[in-house]
Amino acid sequence: MEVKAQLKHLRMSPRKVRLVANLLKGTGVIRAENQLKFLPKRATSPLLKLLKSAVANAENNHNLKKSNLYVSRIAVDGGPVLKRMRPRAFGRAAQILKRTSHVNLILGVREGQAEESVPLYAPLKRETVKEVSEEELKKIKDKQISEKPKIKKYGEKPKLMKKSTDFVRRMFRRKAI
Repeated sequence: MEVKAQLKHLRMSPRKVRLVANLLKGTGVIRAENQLKFLPKRATSPLLKLLKSAVANAENNHNLKKSNLYVSRIAVDGGPVLKRMRPRAFGRAAQILKRTSHVNLILGVREGQAEESVPLYAPLKRETVKEVSEEELKKIKDKQISEKPKIKKYGEKPKLMKKSTDFVRRMFRRKAI
């Protein structure tokens, strides 16, 4: 069973979109989504939207589970090119090509291999939270109030920093020795 989704006239160069699309080939849908969420490329947001659309098609139209799906094929083709002009020296003009992309995504089904989604954090257990009586709470508050933070005087430097500043001064003196 194959599920298809298309994205046409994406106003981005096919070369740049292919960089992201090639990372997704053969990966499971859940892993591909996670990868797209954390990649610092501009092409990730339209590709993530396309992937979610393909998953929705699979779940609603073909009654498939998201955990069994994987990206079997993704193809990025060039779309129509918008041609613009840029003025250059001596009255000449240079052409600017604003390229567009067509992306075709095909999801396949892996039978018997269901990827489990891994939680990003462990759930908080009730047993780990300790109950504190009012008397203990008052003692803790009194300790916090009685301890005053140290206020440093102007110009006071910690002793550990002194060595490093002397070293810097020796290295970068105005006169060479």
